[in-house]
Amino acid sequence: MRVLIEILFLIGGLIAALTLGYASAWAYPIGTRDIWLVTDAAMVVIVAMGVAPIWRAYRLDRARLRKDNIDG
Repeated sequence: MRVLIEILFLIGGLIAALTLGYASAWAYPIGTRDIWLVTDAAMVVIVAMGVAPIWRAYRLDRARLRKDNIDG
């Protein structure tokens, strides 16, 4: 369950970055290429920052499942 929550947060961050990219490119068409370059870089950073929490959540979920299997 924790993994799902972390993935949803990651997707939310990517959607926010895309929304800001679209709005910025629309508002300032002269800088569209640079805006999308920065948006792409931000999305890479968002994914990179999301890897550790997803991995931590996976380990916690896996440990809990093992504990439930032993007790149950």
